Amino acid sequence: MSIPFMAEGYQVIARRWRPKQFDELVGQEHIVRTLKNAIATDRIAHAYLFVGPRGTGKTTTARIFAKALNAEGGPNATPDDSSEVAQAIMDGSCMDVIEIDGASNNSVDDIRSLREECQYSPSQCQFKVYIIDEVHMLSNNAWNALLKTLEEPPPHVKFIFATTEAHKVLPTVVSRCQRFEFRPIPNDKIVTKLSEIASADQIEIDAAALKSVARMADGGMRDAQSILDQLISFCGNNISESDVLDVYGLAAESTLEEFAGALASADYQKLFALIESIAGDGRDLYRVLQDIQSKIRGYLVAAIQNGGQTEVQGSSLTAEALTRMLEALQASESAVRQGLSQRVNFEVALLRAVDQSRTRAIDSVITQLTAIAAGLPEEAGQKKI
Repeated sequence: MSIPFMAEGYQVIARRWRPKQFDELVGQEHIVRTLKNAIATDRIAHAYLFVGPRGTGKTTTARIFAKALNAEGGPNATPDDSSEVAQAIMDGSCMDVIEIDGASNNSVDDIRSLREECQYSPSQCQFKVYIIDEVHMLSNNAWNALLKTLEEPPPHVKFIFATTEAHKVLPTVVSRCQRFEFRPIPNDKIVTKLSEIASADQIEIDAAALKSVARMADGGMRDAQSILDQLISFCGNNISESDVLDVYGLAAESTLEEFAGALASADYQKLFALIESIAGDGRDLYRVLQDIQSKIRGYLVAAIQNGGQTEVQGSSLTAEALTRMLEALQASESAVRQGLSQRVNFEVALLRAVDQSRTRAIDSVITQLTAIAAGLPEEAGQKKI
């Protein structure tokens, strides 16, 4: 395998495979379409707010958008990557595309300095673009110092804000921006991209291993690429599902199905045998709990689609029972993660889930009894129930 080196040494997969064009972005087609249409119809706003989980492409999209705005000959949705300005923007060295970390530049003085710099025309580009990451970290005073400029900025200035916690951004700021929601990337799209990367780097990795990596990434492409990088360092050119499970303490997909079946059938003996097995293999019980929840949620969705009932590994469960099981598992998360004995809390969580799935809500029992009572014949001198 040829390992890519640069002047500073090895470059990680997440940087080497960072998208450079809108069409290379994965899982954010709705945002790509809107931004490309805005450029094509010359309806470019002065401020944008990119919201979404980590690793879903917010900062990358901001850079590509800045590059498109400053393409040679005017804004262009498919700018030339070989131009000097485009390369400077993508590697972060362009003087007119300024990336700011909101966590470490959150004071009033920082924002006042930015506000003064806005007034100067760009030196290289058509637009001066400010990309502020983790913008929710700015103080209220800092925002108040920027609000007027944000509402009526100079014509050559564009703002792009990125955040993972949109609820912390002031409503007065949100109302001055066009808001874009970045979605968690579906697992199948993460698997497709990782397969492409592995093929290009001559890495042999089986489909089950790719699915496990995507499950670990939890919707973040950058996380998935970082996990793949670590696996290559650990395993070399051949990666199997067992390697992924061992490195990250995951349970196999087949094991999760067995847990779901044992919960559905209230098979306590099998449940404890499975716990003994994964604990002996050193699996991360908190992560296993989350994966079991994901599996139960899948069955719940199937039950709702099937009219309120579904088969779980040979056992028939209602949507109500699955909902109660899922609630019990979720309620035990903090105890499993932070408790003194993770295994004991994990066992209790599964036992409670079985117990809750077998109980019935009092309102549904009353409804059923009322329906039965309504059909009973009335006898002379007896009150109707």
